[in-house]
Amino acid sequence: MATPVTDSSNKLGWLLEDLSITGVRFAVLLSDDGLRIAHSTGIARDEAERFAAAASGLRSLGKALGEFCGDSANGVRQNITEYDQGMILITAAGEGALLGVATTNEIDVGLVAHRMNELAGRVGRELGSQPRRRVDGSEMP
Repeated sequence: MATPVTDSSNKLGWLLEDLSITGVRFAVLLSDDGLRIAHSTGIARDEAERFAAAASGLRSLGKALGEFCGDSANGVRQNITEYDQGMILITAAGEGALLGVATTNEIDVGLVAHRMNELAGRVGRELGSQPRRRVDGSEMP
């Protein structure tokens, strides 16, 4: 059963309801380093945390491959991975934050990508996740 949006650990979950589109299974807001920030209905908290960790890894692979589409400073705009039974889309959602969506095969990819980018653009500053820091204040690798 999915964690309700009223879950006290999911205070930003309501933002992701904008992605309630036919064929979207769920959406997860995550930090660049793979921590769940919020999740939509349709996925339990534990599963959202597992998705966040995996989505962060997929994003890192995209960064590693960027130089093959340009130079070593070539940034990732969006990851899209297609599976037999659906797709995973990941896009930037503010400084240090990512937005991930899982879908079925019955979707309009253009519409989902557009809505994801619209949401990220509209609330990017609020969704930003600062990099984790050590006790001494230095940034973690």
